[in-house]
Amino acid sequence: MEPLLFLVHRIPYPPNKGDKIRSYHLLQHLARHYAVHLGAFIDDPEDWSHQDKVKALCASTCLLPLHPGRSKRTSLKGLWTGQALTLPYYYQAPLQQWVDAVIQREQIRRIVVFSSSMAQYAEKHPQAYRLMDFVDLDSDKWTQYAHSKSWPMNQLYRREGRRLLDYERHIAASFDASLFVSAHEAGVFCERAPLCASKVHWYNNGVDTHYFDPALSHLNPYPPAQIALVFTGAMDYWPNAEAVEWFGKTIFPPLRRLRPNLHFYIVGSNPTDSVRQLGRQEGIHVTGRVPDVRPYLAHAHWVVAPLRIARGIQNKILEALAMEKPVMASAQAMEGLDTQSLGPGCLTATTPEEWMTGAQPWIQGSPQRISSHRQWVMQHFDWTTNLKVVDDLLSSVQTGQTAP
Repeated sequence: MEPLLFLVHRIPYPPNKGDKIRSYHLLQHLARHYAVHLGAFIDDPEDWSHQDKVKALCASTCLLPLHPGRSKRTSLKGLWTGQALTLPYYYQAPLQQWVDAVIQREQIRRIVVFSSSMAQYAEKHPQAYRLMDFVDLDSDKWTQYAHSKSWPMNQLYRREGRRLLDYERHIAASFDASLFVSAHEAGVFCERAPLCASKVHWYNNGVDTHYFDPALSHLNPYPPAQIALVFTGAMDYWPNAEAVEWFGKTIFPPLRRLRPNLHFYIVGSNPTDSVRQLGRQEGIHVTGRVPDVRPYLAHAHWVVAPLRIARGIQNKILEALAMEKPVMASAQAMEGLDTQSLGPGCLTATTPEEWMTGAQPWIQGSPQRISSHRQWVMQHFDWTTNLKVVDDLLSSVQTGQTAP
């Protein structure tokens, strides 16, 4: 098989959070067609135990530790170089040396970059076909963060949003093609980088519907008589933490006054101190890392995704829909999903009043399974089907034609 270089900001396994779900399935797909040479960082010490799983898919790997505290200090170089802080955060000279060496040794003609922070390693190799998977518009996340922070962090985040957008535009212009996670996300970027529009494409994420299958049996993790609503996600990710804090303090208490047996489960790894403190509140449970989220989804009455800062596609929503669960989410979390055909079992709420009005009928009944949710996911979010755009773009290297 022909060689291909794949650069990822975080080891693409285990697929237990949004970016790693997409990068893992992309890696799997690429490995069926190419001899993949993978360069990636490991920022969670527990992920070192999964390196053999990743190496089995690759011709070679360069996996380097990334220490968040140290990298944050390093990122401050961007303040006097004029860069987005994201770039020095993810820059390590040994990875650049490995990239340069493997491209020369293997005569690599195809490079796939996952996340804008990794594009810097491929910039000096224009002789190769370079495909950029931005996934989300990261620059906009920083701008959203700025709205929720006070001085001086709001100014720092606003600067990061501007500088990172400049870099995203530069990469989209210089690389051969760019990808985003949804048509909506691609459209937003094209509005902000209109000169790059002809090279911008997108593909939906997928869901492993064999794994997230409501027909499978799971032990009920909830005590009898509880009405359980659940949020799933990595709890050291600030938008997730902010979402459950807002929901737990603003929406959940009045709902529980209506139904005292209502319980809110926050399921996900590495909860922050502020999230852990929510567990002291009556009716709120913070599980931390669990071996399997499916029991919590399968036996929940409904799933909530009250994110107020979000970009792209929320895998947590797709997984809940694949499990045939009712879902209630913010407009930001639903962005990029055409869920109008899903009916009353999928509700969008923004204000506290909308959350209360939408939730009250749901807390009265027993758990529901909504088969149309799963059918919708299977129709629109199949990995093999959606990744065909990657095949089409990379095949243009062989034909010498411009990618479609």
